[in-house]
Amino acid sequence: MEIQDVVQDIGRAIYRLDATHPIEKGRSFQPGAGPLTERELVARICRELVKMSDREYRDAAPCRYPGSRKICDVRIPTRWVLEVKIARPFGDNGKPAEHWCDNLLYPYPGNSSVLADGMKLAQSRFSERRGLLVVGYTHNPPLLSLEPALRSVEAIAAHVIGLGLGPRRQAHVGPLVHPVHASAVVTGWEVLASGDPSPRSISDVIS
Repeated sequence: MEIQDVVQDIGRAIYRLDATHPIEKGRSFQPGAGPLTERELVARICRELVKMSDREYRDAAPCRYPGSRKICDVRIPTRWVLEVKIARPFGDNGKPAEHWCDNLLYPYPGNSSVLADGMKLAQSRFSERRGLLVVGYTHNPPLLSLEPALRSVEAIAAHVIGLGLGPRRQAHVGPLVHPVHASAVVTGWEVLASGDPSPRSISDVIS
């Protein structure tokens, strides 16, 4: 199972989940996968993955880092451990979200950004392969491109903090039911040792 397989399967899981018009309990946002919190989205993705492939994803679930109380978003035993982040340039009401890049680009350990998660995975004692995933939601067609933010993640990883990332893999998912979070791009990188080749890009469309 390669990172592209994981990215594709999570894209399919989001598409299936979104078709149920989910609304998170206690929140008043419009239906759809887009407004779900990171924790709720990850939990529902894991349930969808089990439905899609009980053999490969039967035990997919959050887990503790070895020797730590910190929680890793998803462990697929013997295959992958994954950290997941959501990118939403616009809110449920359609207004721009001023600080939406913060959880992607903050380049210091000890916080919850994509880059910090990558450093945490790189230093962990997991036996599985390690991956970073970003679920980015946009209008359909997009009013704002996620590409500059994703390239910035790669540039900071490679040239600022020395975090080795494999080739970028993507799945485009949609249309989705939410009027603002109307499509999604699932982006994944394998976390590698420093000095690996610069990322290349491969995309799939899921609809």
